[in-house]
Amino acid sequence: MTKWLRNIWEEVARPLFLRPRRVQFAALCLRKTQNGPEVLLITSRDTGRWVIPKGWPMDGLDGAETARQEAWEEAGVRPAKLGRSPVGQYTYDKILKDGSAQPVLTNVYRVDVQELADDFPEAGQRTREWVSPQTAADRVWEPELSEILRHL
Repeated sequence: MTKWLRNIWEEVARPLFLRPRRVQFAALCLRKTQNGPEVLLITSRDTGRWVIPKGWPMDGLDGAETARQEAWEEAGVRPAKLGRSPVGQYTYDKILKDGSAQPVLTNVYRVDVQELADDFPEAGQRTREWVSPQTAADRVWEPELSEILRHL
């Protein structure tokens, strides 16, 4: 391998392949209806695309508890039941403020919704909508999350 190719590998290509993944926790918020389950989608604050509530780890909280807290802060969810084990996971690239991409592995926890509050920390910053799992799968951008939604 030439010095130039070795330098490209070591400085550019290799770090891209070996980038460590950060971890987030997401809440798959569900309710039962006469027509089957519905998924709560919210819009992201920056791009307005459809997502499920998610966030970075929180001190003193495990993954399920973090997902529950994110569901409250981002969507006003008051849970009836919280799944303690992930129902799946998906990956995506989080675009940071400097324009770089950070690979993220997101563990998804089921949250059965008791009710939605009108007043919650990010009220007015996001739109919430109940949709069928199929519609949710069609709206989200992450293929692995879409697959989780299609299998509900």
